[in-house]
Amino acid sequence: MPHPLAKVHRMFELVEPIATVTFSEAPTEAFLALGMRNYWDGYFAGRAAPLGLAPAEVMHAVFYNFAEGEVARHIPWVWGKTTPEEAIAVRERGSTSALRQRIGELADSPGLMRVADLATRAAVSAPTEGRPLYAGLRALDVPEQPVAKLWHAATLLREHRGDGHNAALVANGIGGTEAHVLLALSLGMRPEEFGRIHHLPKPQLAAVVDGLRDRGLVDAAGGFTNTGRQTKERIEALTDELAAPAYDVLSADELDELIAGLEPIAAAAHAH
Repeated sequence: MPHPLAKVHRMFELVEPIATVTFSEAPTEAFLALGMRNYWDGYFAGRAAPLGLAPAEVMHAVFYNFAEGEVARHIPWVWGKTTPEEAIAVRERGSTSALRQRIGELADSPGLMRVADLATRAAVSAPTEGRPLYAGLRALDVPEQPVAKLWHAATLLREHRGDGHNAALVANGIGGTEAHVLLALSLGMRPEEFGRIHHLPKPQLAAVVDGLRDRGLVDAAGGFTNTGRQTKERIEALTDELAAPAYDVLSADELDELIAGLEPIAAAAHAH
């Protein structure tokens, strides 16, 4: 059954800190132990692994938000050090360990399996069409252990939403680096201060901002125009709409139960 978009967005807020333990210290160290050179090698190996040995051009298209050439610094180099199958296993082990550490005694609470089961029902129920990263993850086995199962479900839901977000960006004519500039502005930051793009050459970043200014999305001072803010809000609303089908399998009571069950887990995961 369809659910209010406010609850769909709340699920995004709760899933995000659980799924993104993948990008924390323990999984990173596990990838470094395989011979990765740095954090980003592990990031790309783990996140790209469900799509197998796809070339950098394909992964650049699927990941969407990385600047030209960034993916190619890691793909296919990482596949000389590990295989997609090994990267999937290392990512799951490292992420499960990190999540268990962060949520402490909640990891052994009797209600965790119920939360993991509800999250998994939603996570494996959404249509895969047009969702390459989500479809790749859906092809993997669902872990049986509760903490691993919850992390896996959160990752599925995150990538499902992410694929939909990319579609919303495409529909609104916003490129990958442009999306990061708009996100930085929405957070009250200057683009050159924002972590995902601060390393880009200043002329390259300035050209992106100039392009957004020419389209009336950014003002002379480098802040949002009304049109720019409305475009950002429209993309976020469409992203929620496109994420909603994952939760149709749950009743209203089940979604409320899932949200309530995730709240302390997400809070604990976010606190670190």
